[in-house]
Amino acid sequence: MSQVHRIAVLVGSLRKESINRKIALALAGLAPSSLELKIVEIGDLPLYNEDIDGANPPAAYTRFRDELAAADGLLFVTPEYNRSVPGALKNAIDVGSRPYGQSKMSGKPGAVISASPGAIGGFGANHHLRQSLVFLDVATLQQPESYLGNIGASFDENGELNERTTAFLKTFIETFAAWVEKTRKF
Repeated sequence: MSQVHRIAVLVGSLRKESINRKIALALAGLAPSSLELKIVEIGDLPLYNEDIDGANPPAAYTRFRDELAAADGLLFVTPEYNRSVPGALKNAIDVGSRPYGQSKMSGKPGAVISASPGAIGGFGANHHLRQSLVFLDVATLQQPESYLGNIGASFDENGELNERTTAFLKTFIETFAAWVEKTRKF
């Protein structure tokens, strides 16, 4: 019996009905049985401030860090804001990687997928996030690169993903599952 790998999913958009949250949920539904995807909420995290991150950090910091620590891998699903990642996602990365030397992300396999109503599918956010992940020692899946442009056209009038996008997401999550298996340190 193969091991089930727990994957912390960080969604860059805070909207409950965001397209990126819908993509994350679709990925969870398409994931092979070797992966268990769980969205880790980031909207309640106070802005990272070393002054409040001492002996008694905010409860939201502790909850978030515990969820990251329990994960076997990381999946980032994000829109693009101003050619970069949304502030809430950047803050979550800062909280999860601090205090210095105690990152809850280091050594884990990861992947990035970006979705946008624009034509380039969040390319800037995707690559900006990858730069941070290199520093954080997250072994990031390189292929398939995943930029979902014109994402609104991927949903029908009932809010269901079309076959083409579903097929791509299935390939992506299956490739990520193989990456997790290959790179995860036990």
